[in-house]
Amino acid sequence: MAVSLPTEARVVIVGGGIIGCSIAYHLAKMGWQDVVLLERKKLTSGTTWHAAGLVGQLRPSQNMTKLAKYTAELYTRIEEETGQATGFKQNGSVTIATNRERFEELKRNASMAKVFGLDVDVISTAEVRELYPLINTDDVIGGTWISTDGQINPIDVTQALTRGARNGGAQIFEDVKVTRILHDGARATGVQTDEGTIVADQVVLCAGMWSRELARDVGVVVPQHACEHFYLITEPFEGVEPNLPVFRDYDACAYYKEDTGKILLGAFEPIAKPWGGDGIPEDFCFDELDGSFDHFEPVLEQAIKRMPALENAGIQKFFCGPESFTPDDRYHLGESAELDNLFVASGFNSIGIQSAGGVGKVLSEWMRDGHPPADLWEVDTRRNIPFQNNRRYLEDRVTEGLGLLYAMHWPYRQFATSRGVRCSPFHDRLAVRNACFGEVVGWERPNWYAPEGESSEYEYSWFRQNWFEYSAAEHVAVRDNVGMLDQTSFAKYLVQGKDSAKLLGQLCANDVDVEAGRLVYTQWLNERGGIESDLTVGRLAEDKFMVITSATAQTRDFHWIRRHIGGQAVTLSDVTSAHAVLGVMGPNSRSLINKISTADLGNEAFPFGHFQEIEIGYAMVRAMRVTYVGELGWELHIPTEFALHVYDTLMEAGQADDLKLVGMHAMNSLRIEKAYRHWGHDITDEDTPLEAGLSFAVAFDKAGGFIGRDALLRQREAGLKKRLVQFLLNDPEPLLYHNEPIWRDNQIVGYIASGMYGHTLGGAVGLGYVNNEDGVKADFIKSGQYEIEVAGVRIPATASLRPMYDPSNSRIRA
Repeated sequence: MAVSLPTEARVVIVGGGIIGCSIAYHLAKMGWQDVVLLERKKLTSGTTWHAAGLVGQLRPSQNMTKLAKYTAELYTRIEEETGQATGFKQNGSVTIATNRERFEELKRNASMAKVFGLDVDVISTAEVRELYPLINTDDVIGGTWISTDGQINPIDVTQALTRGARNGGAQIFEDVKVTRILHDGARATGVQTDEGTIVADQVVLCAGMWSRELARDVGVVVPQHACEHFYLITEPFEGVEPNLPVFRDYDACAYYKEDTGKILLGAFEPIAKPWGGDGIPEDFCFDELDGSFDHFEPVLEQAIKRMPALENAGIQKFFCGPESFTPDDRYHLGESAELDNLFVASGFNSIGIQSAGGVGKVLSEWMRDGHPPADLWEVDTRRNIPFQNNRRYLEDRVTEGLGLLYAMHWPYRQFATSRGVRCSPFHDRLAVRNACFGEVVGWERPNWYAPEGESSEYEYSWFRQNWFEYSAAEHVAVRDNVGMLDQTSFAKYLVQGKDSAKLLGQLCANDVDVEAGRLVYTQWLNERGGIESDLTVGRLAEDKFMVITSATAQTRDFHWIRRHIGGQAVTLSDVTSAHAVLGVMGPNSRSLINKISTADLGNEAFPFGHFQEIEIGYAMVRAMRVTYVGELGWELHIPTEFALHVYDTLMEAGQADDLKLVGMHAMNSLRIEKAYRHWGHDITDEDTPLEAGLSFAVAFDKAGGFIGRDALLRQREAGLKKRLVQFLLNDPEPLLYHNEPIWRDNQIVGYIASGMYGHTLGGAVGLGYVNNEDGVKADFIKSGQYEIEVAGVRIPATASLRPMYDPSNSRIRA
């Protein structure tokens, strides 16, 4: 039967799973009219209907935890609001540890939760047994308990969200297939369906397994791939009480949920089974997959050891259904980089139920305000790179990604699948030198180098890993002599045209209207003064600039420039692949380069913050005197075809100077000693340059102003309520990573944003914000006694607003 669709709408939501229905609900609650949701078959079909319905709240960051907490809060009240039962019960959750490393992870998570305002208790083996009498605890050494976690019926809560959306005026249509997203080349303008066209101001893509194809057809990158997800439901058996908490045994890849007197046993097995890569059947709706019980059987065997009663319990249902996974196990959220007004909420990696409420709230606010309401970079869809939409890449990656949800979340853990995608010209040379490569948005980057005869593979641990001393030696080489880093993964753009200086002047908080040959360190700010990017701009000519930013921000920062060009005479080109980059850093870097170049590298001829074209060997190289390690040095930008020649020339010349190859881990330890900020950790779109201690890079009085200037002026007048502070643990043994609570005079005042061991300072170093509603001035920082909590233990720490290493910058200007 034909459906009578509206021809126009303010918003069209594509997909009627729990995510789409939550977005419709929240838009309606905001008072938006003309909200239309379209579902190709029936609401909840595809994935939502068969989800296990776990509602956990502790996530890897503060804002992700806030979203999950809001979801739980919403589920506690939506039944009363709408009259639709949801089956929500807060029966808590227990997670166990069966070895020292897993217990360390759980204890660190419990410490982190204190910062996020979530009560997580570290519990003993006896307390685990008391909370969950059915399990065998012979090998359990402890666990965690979250009393406010719970479970829900996914179909029922989706119906509640739907009823709330309709009550607010949203129109919801089933059996309407969206065949194409409409656009004018710059922005989404509506959708084409099998029942007609709807013109819309905004389109939201939350079509689950179908999102990638719909997006790809209009040039938008939404990389995700479905995998088979397995669980079984037992017959009822004695001891299964309604108040049993959700139970997780990560080391056995299993979770357990009480289900009307039965046990639902689910798995995140180490090697997953991708599904749907060759296409999803047109009639796919409430379908089950022909899953292999043999694939699930190893999980069941371990589960019987954990819960002996399972051995005699009958199996009522063995289920296999599809769920979507992304290349990095983080979902896709926000406005797309390729089309304005096209928003994405997809690829939820089995946490869609516990994410739905928060996602609906923040995406609705993003659509209303034109910017995210909080730092959501870790799930921002603009983090993706086009190659990640490659089907083979996705299929190979998700075989690993599903299992990593329950695997140990080791510090510095690297994906093993879909590797070797983006390699610098130096890759093979560095591999021969025993490099251990890490991967970032496909780039293979040396993280550390093993000595000859030693393994260059990670041996993961929450404590000092096998590369610790090797990276320390690289760190010392840069501090005392000279080291060389492969920094090719920098994203690089050419901004050209008669209005290029004007455009960048508006985007950059610092003054980039400088003479050619100058480098300017700067931030891009939003209207609220938050830091959208942290980068370097080099002026090549009157109407030509080079913008250099991080590898992870390649799509996002390109999009930021593009959307601000408007009608100005500016062309923008991504030239990332055109230049390889070698960083030559350390007090002997000048003498090394002087051996192979006739350029005058002295301070007068080549000051810090400048660049020149110089000769190295037979090549012309753009040498930039800038540093991210806090030492004298140059970043050498080399045309790709000359890269190996320059590398070989440097290595040959460096033999006499004991030139050492240096990895990204040493770069991180070097930069954190110097208190250099890292965008995405230490500085985000929620932090201002004043709070981050970067006011030296803000040119308040430059002609024309800049985006965010008024907000900074207001903040400067009102005073700061938080400041980024450097901390050094007084005990040289513990390690910092991130999210460790900062205690000041027995009160939590913040958390560590990034941490690394400082081999020169002799202890773990962290950067974190100290908060105080009454204001944070220098005397407030100096007057407190500080401790950093690591896995439940508070470690005394020294705090400083100035870099603890070379605060006068004398070394970089030597």
